[in-house]
Amino acid sequence: MPHFLQKSFVVLLVALLAQPALAAETPSSSKLPYVEIQSFVETFETIREGYVESMSDEDILRNALKGMASGLDPHSEYFTKQELADFNELTSGSYAGIGVEVEMKDKRLIVVTPIDGSVAAEAGILPGDVIIKIDNTVIMGLGMQDIVTLMRGEIGSTVELDIERDGEIQHYELTRQLVEEASVTQKWLDSGIAYIRISQFQSGSDLEFYTVIDTLKAESDIRGVVLDLRNNPGGVLQSAVGVADAFIDQGMIVYTDGRHEMSKSEFKATKKNTRLGHLPVVVLVNEGSASASEIVAGALQDHQRAVILGIETFGKGSVQTVVPLSNGDAVKLTTALYYTPKGRSIQAQGITPDLIVPQAKLTFEKGAFFVKEAELKGHLGNGSGGIERTSMDVQADINELAKQDFQLFQALTILKTLPKLVKQP
Repeated sequence: MPHFLQKSFVVLLVALLAQPALAAETPSSSKLPYVEIQSFVETFETIREGYVESMSDEDILRNALKGMASGLDPHSEYFTKQELADFNELTSGSYAGIGVEVEMKDKRLIVVTPIDGSVAAEAGILPGDVIIKIDNTVIMGLGMQDIVTLMRGEIGSTVELDIERDGEIQHYELTRQLVEEASVTQKWLDSGIAYIRISQFQSGSDLEFYTVIDTLKAESDIRGVVLDLRNNPGGVLQSAVGVADAFIDQGMIVYTDGRHEMSKSEFKATKKNTRLGHLPVVVLVNEGSASASEIVAGALQDHQRAVILGIETFGKGSVQTVVPLSNGDAVKLTTALYYTPKGRSIQAQGITPDLIVPQAKLTFEKGAFFVKEAELKGHLGNGSGGIERTSMDVQADINELAKQDFQLFQALTILKTLPKLVKQP
């Protein structure tokens, strides 16, 4: 064995032997796997001496570390210093790219959701699309960080994607832009019915959410809320907890459980953050709702604080912890699973809505025709002086919102009906 490898082998053994606490916690690992370590060293030597292209020892070891992490699950990975900086930039909500959230599933790169207002969203990329190729690079076998690096680039540069959808390959050429996303937006749907959309849980999204609520309350009394979490890929846990806290004044919001005590945690509601404690709420979700958005939906569902409407969510219920290393690199490691207040695991299952309502395009039958009394010649006026309504008035009420967003139309209908069915406290 070359001197360098003998030295590396000894250093590795010393490092492993210096972990008594870990060995004590996991009895099955108390005996060092000498055979496997020897195989690692032999593989290292084989690659170093025989691979078709010359590689530095550092590159070989880094690839080994990346493989060690990525082989665990789709969300664990090894970060170099630069990759760690890029990851931190992504969670800040401002970066250069095409604005699409992706996950690796069964070795296929799945689009979880395009971010609102991004190049990807405007191009028509949809949740569930499978990215086959980025520029001239086939995705198969690539790690997640490599994929992110391929997608990102200088502002104004282009990237080409080959995407599989419904058995057909579609080609996109996109121009990278600076993605600067306000994660919380709002508007009024109807008298007293507020619409609030959270596109992603960034750092401080909960504070943005509180500000939006205060702004709406200053404009008018709120009688009901539509919280839109469709195509929300998740993000920062604390922000999701803060949003749920606005609707729940006490009790569990979410808890985590894993192998070690440090991975066990509980997040409970507080009265100080409660801003919409008793108002009727409809939460919109779909297959692009993942992670932190599923935590919010699950908490409100378990506390019976909202009607969850849409289709089943993505099902990412695992916790990743970024563990810094002494050389400046880091490991993003899956350390626990999320559980709703009633102990439901979100992982690989998702949240099932209370009302299953697929997104649909509403069309009226061609040639459909009807007449109301108000359109008959010589009709009597309304006995109490009310405004007369014609068939055109009826169609105008239904057409626009129902055609644009059928799920949102259904949510609004529920909120306008609930006060008539439920006595408010």
